[in-house]
Amino acid sequence: MNRTVPRTAMVLAAGLGKRMRPITDTIPKPLVRIAGKPLMDWGLEALDRAGVARAVVNTHYLGGQIAAHVADRAHPSVTISDESDLLLDSAGGIVKALPLLGDEPFFVLNADTFWLDEDEPNLAALARRWDEETMDILLLLADLAHATGHSGGTDFLLDGDGRLARSRGDPAGLIYAGAAIVHPRIFEGAPAGPHSLNRYFDAAIASGRLFGHRLRGHWITVGTPDAIPLAEAAVARAPAEAS
Repeated sequence: MNRTVPRTAMVLAAGLGKRMRPITDTIPKPLVRIAGKPLMDWGLEALDRAGVARAVVNTHYLGGQIAAHVADRAHPSVTISDESDLLLDSAGGIVKALPLLGDEPFFVLNADTFWLDEDEPNLAALARRWDEETMDILLLLADLAHATGHSGGTDFLLDGDGRLARSRGDPAGLIYAGAAIVHPRIFEGAPAGPHSLNRYFDAAIASGRLFGHRLRGHWITVGTPDAIPLAEAAVARAPAEAS
């Protein structure tokens, strides 16, 4: 079993943040503050606690503000992947950044979700679960009962071996928590234009190589202005350090 711990990460921060207007008329969504901290900093700090040395952050809308915000960060250090000319969606952004990410498995993190750890940092636990011999993608998953700000249904069903199938809204399913470990081999021959990670999730399901790990703690997503006070209330209730 190969349990290589990722040392790099891709942070997806290039979205338009339209649902967060009017706040995002002047700042990009990843810089919206929750409990005094920009959304993306919750994720970058979680990566630091997991031992990640370098993160690649993609930018598009008001990307200069994000680049300035992370310019002096050392842990992890940040490299910008500029998508100002064309928004590439989740997988397209990763494909463009592959030369910066290297040949080893890496974390993928959404910039608008985070979680409140209970004990072991969730990204460290995800890395401990990773096995590149049997997995192409490993997703962090949240329970509906321990989520704030989520307005949809579930995403995946988790079997006894940790393999995933689409839940198609089954209430017994789990939510994709916006964090994963992926092996870059899945992008071999990938198109260079805009496209979604969902096609790679489905391909990994078909080959039995999409796995999941259940998050311990509370998961928070912030999609609209009215989700901000809910997120801040969840942080205030948390007894442990948030990540």
